[in-house]
Amino acid sequence: MKTLFPLTATELGAEFDLGAVLRHGSIPLVWVSDDRSATLESYVQLYLREEIRGEALVRNLPGFVRFLPIAALFHGQVVNIAGVARDAGVARTTVQGYLDILEDTLLVHRLPAYEAKLRVRERKLPKLYWVDPGIVGAVKRQLGEVTAEERGSLLEGWVMTTLRAHREVSQLFDEIFFWAPHQAVQTEVDFLLQRDREFLAIEVKATDRYHTALPKGLRAVDGLPKIARRLLIYTGIRSFRSEDGIDIWPLRRFQEAVADGSLWP
Repeated sequence: MKTLFPLTATELGAEFDLGAVLRHGSIPLVWVSDDRSATLESYVQLYLREEIRGEALVRNLPGFVRFLPIAALFHGQVVNIAGVARDAGVARTTVQGYLDILEDTLLVHRLPAYEAKLRVRERKLPKLYWVDPGIVGAVKRQLGEVTAEERGSLLEGWVMTTLRAHREVSQLFDEIFFWAPHQAVQTEVDFLLQRDREFLAIEVKATDRYHTALPKGLRAVDGLPKIARRLLIYTGIRSFRSEDGIDIWPLRRFQEAVADGSLWP
């Protein structure tokens, strides 16, 4: 089984524009459209009509429609099932079923937490990632300029899709997780790639300026055995290594590394 992902930065080449990708995504049909917002809106309506209603995947279509924008708010987060159920006016078990439908129809991916058995207790619930930033905006009915609050989760989700897309054509990793200690809410590693018995830890930051507090999660996960690389991806322009051995890469270098196989040392 192969999955057709949105266009990657490698496929877009010189056309790649991060601002455009975070606002409208890179689904081929949308990318070549003269009116990307209108095409995205039609894309979501077609999904509801053909995939959901046409295939009779849900009994309560209005409830599913209410659920979608709420679920989009949890892009890059652990989903609060009880809160989503309350806001959508459906049962908790129904929300679980709706999330299964989104994953089965390839719109979202649930990223499991890695249980490293370190000295701290890790979170167990998965994080939710939509496959394309444009779909997140269309489902929320917010296709205007990306706000500063949205930028971080959208960039993180785009990196997630990039990793998964390149895995389709190369042995980039065997498994992918996130890691976060249970009690330290602000400390986590966005992506923990496992290949054979080695790990590669990645943190994504939507900032042009590096400061020493950014790789907090990467320092916390240093106790995990066989960490091949700890990598911070940001939107600045300079590549370097911190004093404690963390690689700091601009987005462009990350794009090149996943394409040419140099992501792992």
